[in-house]
Amino acid sequence: MSNYQSYRPNRFPPVVKNLLIVNALVFVAQMTFGNSNPNVIENLFALHDVHSVYFKPHQLITYMFLHGGFEHILFNMLALWMFGSMLENYWGAKRFLQYYVICGLGAGLLHLGVLYFEMKPVWDYISKFPLEEQAKVIHANNVLIMDKAINVATLGASGAIFGCLAAFGYLFPNSLIYLYFMIPIKAKWFVLIYGALELWLGVRNSPGDSVAHFAHLGGAITGIIMVLIWNKTNRKTLY
Repeated sequence: MSNYQSYRPNRFPPVVKNLLIVNALVFVAQMTFGNSNPNVIENLFALHDVHSVYFKPHQLITYMFLHGGFEHILFNMLALWMFGSMLENYWGAKRFLQYYVICGLGAGLLHLGVLYFEMKPVWDYISKFPLEEQAKVIHANNVLIMDKAINVATLGASGAIFGCLAAFGYLFPNSLIYLYFMIPIKAKWFVLIYGALELWLGVRNSPGDSVAHFAHLGGAITGIIMVLIWNKTNRKTLY
């Protein structure tokens, strides 16, 4: 009798499944408790500029479980399932969870670094206000000063998911991704094109663009560094 057993990848591996559940529950909480004062949850748990009175270190973790609307969470969770499931089946639950969280941290740190230099002139300008006016402004949400909105909340799993996308493109470069579920493109080209687009949009910094492009790049860069380090001692044939 043969001892051979066929391997069937888990379509909903445990870490991905639990991340989907946690993100969904947090989104329901946002919709439920945020109706009366929508800024309360975001001020506490979304990521803020380090100059902001609302910034807290724990936000580097909590921000990646909040989302700004149904489409935001829908597309993030779809991408998490598509790419995260492949990676968790490949690496195992422990390593995938480690990877996901560190990519989210890397995304948040790069975003904060860019935001620090972008917002420093604004906060320096606010520091010249009379004390009473300063007190009002620094606690306000999305007030425009020098054409920059202060205390803007950054939220979403996109940074961690961009890390997953980068790893998928590196480990499975010739796998096909179907744009709009119709147009096939190899994963390696998709990742390179998408990364270049995010860099261009981030540098362009168009007024009204509310997407944290450098957070996306931070997650991807962190992910690629981790994969390269791990693969130094564990080289495998790439698909």
